[in-house]
Amino acid sequence: MSDIPSPRQQAPVETGTGRPLPANTRNISPIVPRATISGRALIAVVAIMTFLASITTGAVLLVHASAAEWQSDIASEVTIQVRPAQGRDLERDVRAVVETVRGTPGILDVRAFTDQESGKLLEPWLGTGLSMNDLPVPRVIVARITPGETTDLAAMRQRLAQAVPSASLDDHRAWIERMRTMTNATVFAGLGILALVILATIISVSFATRGAMAANRPIIEVLHFVGAGDRYIANRFLRHFLRLGLEGGLIGVGAAMLLFGFAESIGGWFAGTPVGDQFAALLGTFSLRPSGYLILVLQAVLIAVITAWSSRRTLLATLADID
Repeated sequence: MSDIPSPRQQAPVETGTGRPLPANTRNISPIVPRATISGRALIAVVAIMTFLASITTGAVLLVHASAAEWQSDIASEVTIQVRPAQGRDLERDVRAVVETVRGTPGILDVRAFTDQESGKLLEPWLGTGLSMNDLPVPRVIVARITPGETTDLAAMRQRLAQAVPSASLDDHRAWIERMRTMTNATVFAGLGILALVILATIISVSFATRGAMAANRPIIEVLHFVGAGDRYIANRFLRHFLRLGLEGGLIGVGAAMLLFGFAESIGGWFAGTPVGDQFAALLGTFSLRPSGYLILVLQAVLIAVITAWSSRRTLLATLADID
């Protein structure tokens, strides 16, 4: 019995300043109460900010993936137009273009549109019921490039000009450049929104930290009086706000994941309909890849870390004023 130390003989608690606190402070209540109105409000703010950041990041990932798929599809084919010319047989010119393109190295497949198919391409602009025989409608030929191979388009243009002067080749470079510009603008806009969300989170956490310190100022002054250092107190606030940030971040990213999953289900229900086809053409399948969900989780953790870091900086600045 004599070997059991009494509470007064237990090891002291370190405070971060080299001066230990008395042992009876080991079981004191948390400096910052866990269940407070301000704490729940901060969780709500972090959850909302994380939700907005996740929606922005998810939308950017969807647009970037769709744009990359569009560019890959467009870059994998070239289009040749054969315009009707006086004194020339259009069908013979089409056959000559097909033979010339088919003999080019790196071409996988060549397909010439019929008169009816070429006319249907103009129906959205000219409507139906028109006689295409009275209009100088060019014939369209699509050539697919073998994946992983390069084709000398300049040499192809020269051969086409020699074989059929009325033929023109379009490699869609202008369209690809426009799409790349649009994608980059979308990514930069998303990064700007994320920066604003993080800035708003830092400001909210700073005000919440000052409010928590104002509410617990007597406790902080007592801890200073008994020898607790700034680092000791700051670490308690750091843990508190890190826990709040993680809780709010998980709520926000969980809601965003549910929204993306629900949107993917809605897209599956409307697959094959005009509305579903339009959304699929714009945003693909409207589904994030597993790597996209991982990015959202890492982003939520980052926001929680920023929450804790912001609270610690605000706390140390406030403690310096108290000292």
